[in-house]
Amino acid sequence: MNRRDFMLSVPAASLVISCPKVLAASGKSIRIIDSGGTTGESIAAAYIPPFTAKYGARVIQESPSSLGKLRAMVESGQVNAALFELGSPALAQARELNLLEKLDWSAINPDPMFPDARGDYGMGYQYFSTLMAWRDGNAAPRTWADFFNVQRFPGKRCLSAFPHYTLPFALLADGVDMTSLFPLDVDRAMRKLESIKSHVSVWWKTGAQPLQLLKDNEVQYAAAWSEGIDRQPGIHATFNQGMYDIAWLAVPRGQDAASKDLAMKFLHEVSVAQNQLVAARVLPLSGNSPQLESLLGAQAFQSFPTAKANLQVQFKQNGEWWQKFGPEVNKIWSNFLLKA
Repeated sequence: MNRRDFMLSVPAASLVISCPKVLAASGKSIRIIDSGGTTGESIAAAYIPPFTAKYGARVIQESPSSLGKLRAMVESGQVNAALFELGSPALAQARELNLLEKLDWSAINPDPMFPDARGDYGMGYQYFSTLMAWRDGNAAPRTWADFFNVQRFPGKRCLSAFPHYTLPFALLADGVDMTSLFPLDVDRAMRKLESIKSHVSVWWKTGAQPLQLLKDNEVQYAAAWSEGIDRQPGIHATFNQGMYDIAWLAVPRGQDAASKDLAMKFLHEVSVAQNQLVAARVLPLSGNSPQLESLLGAQAFQSFPTAKANLQVQFKQNGEWWQKFGPEVNKIWSNFLLKA
């Protein structure tokens, strides 16, 4: 499970990667459990070196992260990680399950950051967006109403197999304003999806699928994650009516004082714009600093979720709504996909 997964069933589970049962901070070392891949590489390149240089503490990375892993760790009393990456609904559910320590923002002493990245139980450290994308040679949609209009915009579609990346866009296509999406009218969204279902040839389950399908001309239109689209020749996208979300770093409950102190120090480094600049060069996603745009340059930053022009035309995913209603929606959604 990675930062974007919204799976809300959280049975206690054993750790995916075996590791010594050590304290989160022992002999000036901390463990961070992140989603792995390029995300883990960006953390390793951007935030670990300045933290280690200042405090002489070793950082051990482990992946993947999941809510089940966090729950197993805390409920077993074997808390061996000082920081844990979570998606928005997982963060909300972890709070409900009392799995997290409250952050000490005075100890973090962050540099300027976006207000919505500053939570009581998590620091939002990475912004990502889901957009409409299309292949060269096809009419360019500007709204989700266009995307759903198969007469004016003919071609095969690709949508996410996960309802949290699909239902809000169906409502936008049906005329709901971005500011009024939540609480989601699930029945209305499902009716709208029925009108386009026969034109959806693939319901994607991994972020790499939409771009590959567009490149191969298997589909002409897709809902896709923003990172990397600008690097694909012949593939276009718009942030208009896009959805942005945030990946979070949280502190598992049960930390000793030394662990929590090092976690707060590490989170400070995550708030530093110059460090985020390094992360953005590894993975083209925004950090939580409003200064990143000026550091990277407006032209280079125009494909990032938090560019001023992009934020103005997007809406924010509502992780707390999905935490409350996700299990019920997933049942409806599963039945829908079985008939797709």
